[in-house]
Amino acid sequence: MTFILSRERDEDVVAAFQRYEENLVGHRNAFPQNAYRLATAKWYFNPEDHRCPHDGRLEDVMLSETATGLRHEVRELKMRIRLLGAYHDGHIELYYPRVFRYRFELDSAVHGHRDWLYDEFRLAENGNVLHEIEWSGSGASGQWIIEASDVEFAWEPYQSGRAPRQGTPTPPLEPTAEKRGGSAAIRWADPNVPGNET
Repeated sequence: MTFILSRERDEDVVAAFQRYEENLVGHRNAFPQNAYRLATAKWYFNPEDHRCPHDGRLEDVMLSETATGLRHEVRELKMRIRLLGAYHDGHIELYYPRVFRYRFELDSAVHGHRDWLYDEFRLAENGNVLHEIEWSGSGASGQWIIEASDVEFAWEPYQSGRAPRQGTPTPPLEPTAEKRGGSAAIRWADPNVPGNET
């Protein structure tokens, strides 16, 4: 069941967000901590906030598969999505520390993914977070669904407040490693996002 994607927003956006918030609050104790913080952050869904992914453009999606075990048979998948913010004054990164399932669909890639339209966070029956994303623009559309252990957010504004000159590469965000229970965890450092500072 979706709450605040295109169909629900077209019917009644106020009622859709009310149902979404009620669902989040009702599942607060089961939600992964970072995903809950992000899903309940008012700025995240406010298109006037430069950190909001709405109308952002995909720059990069990276999947990495780590292996352990004698024959490297124990595999884990991680994912990072990097967007150019809608105001072209910084980058948004979403990091999924462990991905269990994903599905990417796109009607036409002739002009890329177009704009990040809407997204929402839900709980899967097994307690993982489901992040559903809609892409849209010029008659094409796409849908991504990612099931993960959690999702972490980072916003990196450009140093000058403006996009670098064309052809100037922007450096990727660097994660800081923390030790948790014997394994390294990635945490994106951004003092401008509550709960995301180092």
